Amino acid sequence: MELQLALDLVDIPGAKKLVKEVEAYVDIVEIGTPVVINEGLRAVKEIKEAFPNLKVLADLKVMDAAGYEVMKASEAGADIVTILGVAEDMTIKGAVEEAKKQNKKILVDMIGVKDIAGRAKELDAFGVDYICVHTGYDLQAVGKNSFEDLNTIKSVVKNAKVAVAGGIKLETLPEVIKAKPDLVIVGGGITGAEDKQAVAAEMQKLIKQG
Repeated sequence: MELQLALDLVDIPGAKKLVKEVEAYVDIVEIGTPVVINEGLRAVKEIKEAFPNLKVLADLKVMDAAGYEVMKASEAGADIVTILGVAEDMTIKGAVEEAKKQNKKILVDMIGVKDIAGRAKELDAFGVDYICVHTGYDLQAVGKNSFEDLNTIKSVVKNAKVAVAGGIKLETLPEVIKAKPDLVIVGGGITGAEDKQAVAAEMQKLIKQG
């Protein structure tokens, strides 16, 4: 089980400062969609250069022209690129093909997918590396979480790893770990904490025990 730190509301210097605080306790750094929109793929490049020992995920949420976008993210140093599960099959296959060429990985974000089990099966067959159940920001606001979907995906996939994201905090982490995802994605649960290092260390400890 790995821990991914999601950075959403920072500029590049802010991202570097944050990662420096917790780098010993996280496995993957996610350059979130808002950061990519504000700073471009330069953010991916600079974080990868500053922290070569960490894996970097570019949260591009690709919806079209996947081969090109995955190629560009790879050039910038991304190890993992995200694509939306609601994208066309051809788009997802194109992303997988390009990622394999570049020796990178694809994470499919299931945000907005209605038939979780059916789509997860298809995605698994396409050869994606991770399938992520994601309770988006807008759904978190009304108290939704994604544990049920996580179990659904785990029951149907054969090869892909399973990731979980959306509103995970230190106090809810034990419940997440019980569902045994391969990757736990935490944003505000770490970045919003007063002592980020202590929270990340505790999370990593719980994850490694799980």
